[in-house]
Amino acid sequence: MTIRKFICLFRSLFVLYLAFLFCAGCATTKLDEKTADELMEEGVTYFDKGYYQGAIDSFQKIIDRYPYSKHCIDAELKLADALYLKEKYDEAFNAYNEFQRLHPKNSNIPYVIFRKGMCHFKQVSTTDRDQSHTLLAREEFERLIKNFPQSEYTDRAQWKMRECYMILAESELYVGHFYFKNQKYEAAMARYRYVLENYPDLGQYHEALEYLGKCKEMLAQEKNG
Repeated sequence: MTIRKFICLFRSLFVLYLAFLFCAGCATTKLDEKTADELMEEGVTYFDKGYYQGAIDSFQKIIDRYPYSKHCIDAELKLADALYLKEKYDEAFNAYNEFQRLHPKNSNIPYVIFRKGMCHFKQVSTTDRDQSHTLLAREEFERLIKNFPQSEYTDRAQWKMRECYMILAESELYVGHFYFKNQKYEAAMARYRYVLENYPDLGQYHEALEYLGKCKEMLAQEKNG
């Protein structure tokens, strides 16, 4: 066999090999291509069994492949729920927020707002840490109570909002006590007054009042000493 014939044979075999790979790939893709109904059923099954990553993958495929499907809106909400239950709270918040943006008149919006608040509430830290998540959670719960006062989630939002206020009051007390221990009585008084003025009906009121009196006593001693 001449070199030229060998090269021609090699090229032909290579082309056939590429064609085989292409056809195999198409066949595999076709086998993997599930309908929206199948993906929804798969996603719900995963979700109900607690396999949230599998559910996330299935719901995301519906959103990507079948944006005009009857299942798409449900898949968007279930995706957010799966992310929430998987404790990916920032991603879940974004998914709920996107759902609210795309479907502002949907009947599930009160639930979505409540879950947005819970995404922040689940990330609330201890009283000696930054309370930005507490403030953001409170804002979502307040928004729900204001805009949907008759919703079944409003009572739950009110309880969670009260918890937010208690955490914020405790945080203010913590800072006030820090200043008090370091003999910065003016700064401590400002924190205690803030608690008295903004959280009067919570359990921290009497503690703030007590320490406000102590600050005044210490300042008086400093002035007379």
